[in-house]
Amino acid sequence: MNERIYNFNPGPAVLPEEVLREVQEELPDFRGTGMSILEISHRAPAYEEVHARAKADILELMGLGADYDVVFTAGGASQTFALLPLNFASVAHPGSYALSGSFAEKAYEEAVRLGVGTVAASTKEEDYARVPAQEELNIAPNAAYLHICLNNTIYGTEYHYTPETNGIPLFADMSSDILSRPWDFARYDFIYAGVQKNLGPAGVVLNVAKKKLLESSPAELPTMLRYSTFQKNDSLYNTPPVFAIYMVGKVAAWIKAQGGLAEMGRRNAEKAALLYGVIDGSDGFYRGHAEKGSRSRMNVTFRLGSPTLEEQFVAEAKERGLAGLKGHRSVGGMRASIYNAMPLAGVEKLAAFMEEFRKKNR
Repeated sequence: MNERIYNFNPGPAVLPEEVLREVQEELPDFRGTGMSILEISHRAPAYEEVHARAKADILELMGLGADYDVVFTAGGASQTFALLPLNFASVAHPGSYALSGSFAEKAYEEAVRLGVGTVAASTKEEDYARVPAQEELNIAPNAAYLHICLNNTIYGTEYHYTPETNGIPLFADMSSDILSRPWDFARYDFIYAGVQKNLGPAGVVLNVAKKKLLESSPAELPTMLRYSTFQKNDSLYNTPPVFAIYMVGKVAAWIKAQGGLAEMGRRNAEKAALLYGVIDGSDGFYRGHAEKGSRSRMNVTFRLGSPTLEEQFVAEAKERGLAGLKGHRSVGGMRASIYNAMPLAGVEKLAAFMEEFRKKNR
């Protein structure tokens, strides 16, 4: 394998090198079948084992019991934005949405299209520089659920608390920080994640939810829009994204081997502290977008003094093997996505480059 760069892209994003090497070795002949995992039947015993192991490892890492199930769907988190209100909301019991960034807003907009969306809180007027505080949440008492986006990739913000909903089911988009730290997942009724940011390649959505909820889809919905279809058939009603699920299972096993969520949380906190330390110690040369109390440990966003300087930063960083640092077009500036698979060495190299760039251009 050629020398790898440090990939700070927000998604599709960095994957553990150990996992890539293991997949490379298995790819031509998966477990003695004489076929690649890309060719194997989703009904084959060899794949059934992969499927079951991935589900079991995820539930174990999340500390969830038999009242939860794992469902794999396609369409990305963007399709899930519509599936949730279709399955669980109504005019009498609308979804309630806390708006903390672009993806939380898009989820709300899908509910509005269906006539079943309300706003519990929003920080849009503050350019989504923080997440809503508990005391700002105004959840309608007849709400079907409160929906939050736990980590906001574009803006570099993250919830550091779990909202109290007073019995209203809690739904969360965890695409950007799934399995990145110890968390009380049992306080959530429905968790979903497009895995391409922190858990695998694009192509599958990981859904972890209470079984009773998954079983409650309206019968009048088309078959493939009902979560009950996937739950009843173990996500095998039709051919699932086999390779993507296989990769998710590999990454989940890798997380377990590293020491689980406690170790992931320790590593991710260390990496984030290193970059935020450079930003805070730069005397204004680097300006973070997120308020300190809402800073993400997965996506570090910051600006420089001018667009020209930012373009220079991106170009010089790329020459050093530091790729994917340009911020989202709606925010600008820089974004360093430092997911589970980003090694400390990559963050140390970026921090050293930031210090050097500041001294050279201040």
